[in-house]
Amino acid sequence: MNLARADLTQPVLTLADLPLRPELVGEEPYGAPQLDVPVCLNVNENPYPPSPAVAAEMAEAVVAASFNRYPDREFRGLRAQLAAYLGHGLTPDHVWAANGSNEVMTHVLGAFGGPGRRLLTFTPTYSMYPEYARNTHTDYVTVPRRADFSLDAATVLDAVAAHAPTVVLITTPNNPTGTSTPLAVIEEVLAGTDALVVIDEAYQEFSSTPEATALTLLAEHGNLIVSRTMSKAFAFAGGRLGYLAAHPAVVDACRIIRLPYHLSAQTQAVASVALRHADEMLARVADLRDERDALLRTLPELGYEVVESDANFVLVGRWADRHLAWQQLLDAGVLVRETGPAGFLRVSAGTPEEMAAFHAALARVDAPRTEQ
Repeated sequence: MNLARADLTQPVLTLADLPLRPELVGEEPYGAPQLDVPVCLNVNENPYPPSPAVAAEMAEAVVAASFNRYPDREFRGLRAQLAAYLGHGLTPDHVWAANGSNEVMTHVLGAFGGPGRRLLTFTPTYSMYPEYARNTHTDYVTVPRRADFSLDAATVLDAVAAHAPTVVLITTPNNPTGTSTPLAVIEEVLAGTDALVVIDEAYQEFSSTPEATALTLLAEHGNLIVSRTMSKAFAFAGGRLGYLAAHPAVVDACRIIRLPYHLSAQTQAVASVALRHADEMLARVADLRDERDALLRTLPELGYEVVESDANFVLVGRWADRHLAWQQLLDAGVLVRETGPAGFLRVSAGTPEEMAAFHAALARVDAPRTEQ
């Protein structure tokens, strides 16, 4: 290969022509489809934007943030706000943040994963996890969840004994199933392993019992990391702010691995405004929880199978050809996610108008379904 002689004005190169890392050969960039359709119910966003008053305050904060100076590298003010929001006696030293929970998890695996180390998680679960592991040269091992997609301590601890992971990752409520893992199970797992245990609570605010959070276990378990995001309940997906709570030593490890000035001054400023108005930003969570419960109630009445969910989405099926069902919904102007167990589609809870559009589109789907 001679890149120097290539005419860069012509699209002559392909990935196969480049010295790509071996584990990236054949891979494609991650991402849910971003399509211009009337109703987007595929990425579990909060569909309600901030009020005009809060949006105006965010705009003022962006303008006021310095563009010619590097941002606050330690952002302790923002970490203090996040700690206050989480409660449970947390301080800024217990909190870390980055550009979405994706970067937070990359920091965790950058610090505690790597060659010869292993990440263990339980499928079906979030499709980005293997990419975090791959990008940090961490071995990725999965064990199936139970038939109802739940987890018990024996399943987790047996897998720990079999695979000797450095990091164990449990998602609750789980994506894409919406299944919650009881605190008693998490506590038994923490007591039964020295591995770091990451509890991904990206959807915890939507839970029927949001107070049943692994944050309550942090004081007694130094091997616990609780990951959160502002992208979902906070209606802040465009702001890109994920964070974790853990022992200060874990935070220090993330500070070692992060890139300098990784969190822009503008991100810090806007996230600070969102946290100052947390009650307003979260005001629609109850409405979305109600819409989720309505899906869980009405879809079986229409003859569909659903998976009980504690998040702001529901798996619905089962179709013999779920891609055809996905396409027929898209043709009707509704974008959902083709992910999770075979035969299911994942639909996010939306506004009443979006839910009405989804039900109208669903009535037009004639893709064959499987026997339940």
